[in-house]
Amino acid sequence: MRKFIVITLMLLIGTAISIGVGLFTIKALLMLTTILFLSLLVYYSLLTFAGLYYRTKKQHSMQLVNYPSVDILIPAHNEAVVIKDTLDAMVQLDYPGPLHIYVLNDNSQDGTGEIIEDYDRIYHHVHHIQVPPGEPKGKSRVLNYGLEVSRGEYFCVYDADNQAESGALKKLVEVAHTVKDAAGAVGYVKTRNESRNLLTRMISIEFQVFQLLMQSGRWQLFKTGSLTGTNMLVRRSVIEELGGYDPYAIAEDAELTLRITQQGQLLPIVPLSVTWEQEPETMGVYIRQRTRWLQGNLYIVEKTLTVPGYFRGKMMVHSIHQLMVYVIFWFFLVLSYMWFALGLLELLSITYTIPLMFIWYIAYIVYTSQLMSAQAAENTFTPKNILTSFIMYFTYAQLFSYLFVRSLLFYLKAKRKRQVIGWDKTTRFK
Repeated sequence: MRKFIVITLMLLIGTAISIGVGLFTIKALLMLTTILFLSLLVYYSLLTFAGLYYRTKKQHSMQLVNYPSVDILIPAHNEAVVIKDTLDAMVQLDYPGPLHIYVLNDNSQDGTGEIIEDYDRIYHHVHHIQVPPGEPKGKSRVLNYGLEVSRGEYFCVYDADNQAESGALKKLVEVAHTVKDAAGAVGYVKTRNESRNLLTRMISIEFQVFQLLMQSGRWQLFKTGSLTGTNMLVRRSVIEELGGYDPYAIAEDAELTLRITQQGQLLPIVPLSVTWEQEPETMGVYIRQRTRWLQGNLYIVEKTLTVPGYFRGKMMVHSIHQLMVYVIFWFFLVLSYMWFALGLLELLSITYTIPLMFIWYIAYIVYTSQLMSAQAAENTFTPKNILTSFIMYFTYAQLFSYLFVRSLLFYLKAKRKRQVIGWDKTTRFK
């Protein structure tokens, strides 16, 4: 009996210790993730303030005596719905220097080629380029071919659905040509079909924050900028030295940004250089587009973690930002779901000095404040935009978790089968 009692007591003590250690571990983990999450919110808040400062301060004119030659590269695959409006905008660009527009027709099967050919006949500086078939398919390979057939000192990329404002290119060149160590310059992308539905309105507001305000903030604080895939200017000698675009990179702009930064060169942000583009109008098109973007950025995350040199100098800012957006943020998001579900089911109850709901409240306030700040800088306050901003955290922002998991599964499947991730073109709308 005594032996039984001793064994029973030891089991009870062991169980109590295990529970205590478990609760301590859970509390320690919760405290750590809370601190890290709050640090992330502070970082984004600093970027918001810095972005607002940079966005609203007076931009000085930088007229050049001689403007360098520029080639515009427009990848086009089945773009008959939008290409005419794009070319109408391109031929009206106000640029004082030598300018050539290369429309890179990537095996289009609709009326894209005929439309481009009409502009080629009318305008001497518009060139219809038939891109030979090849692998891997995608924008990177097409742009590499465009670089082979063009000769300008700079090249500027525009997507086939873009309508650049007349002074957009001129502003990019003026900044790129005058900022020391600049490899090019990055403009701003606005949504031209914002009012089509709730989804396009949310995308437009998102771009105002994360495509401009955060970019401006990082430039103001760290003198780092990121290429955006369109309305972006790069010096030809820079990309030739780097060996062109990575043909296997789906997020070719982000991948090229890292290599340019690794060379110690800058990509200044130019908010006054504006192009207007069409965004997905249906959830299906949106999910396919963002899955492609996320797969491209997962490729970059893999390179960041496996290739030496990605955490040195200014590269560290880009690499950490990449990990924060595409790894750490998603981890916090999933962890918050877990805490919420466990608490709702009463499977976990922890009393803390700082209530967990307070953390959720702070996250909501920071996110919504960013949306409002961007609208203040852009002067886009409307009743619909304000109402949309209030609900975006609980709707649009939460799609990220689903998109991340979907993209990660596709990415891992392709890696396991040693397949090249295919290019999924964004569907255009009339």
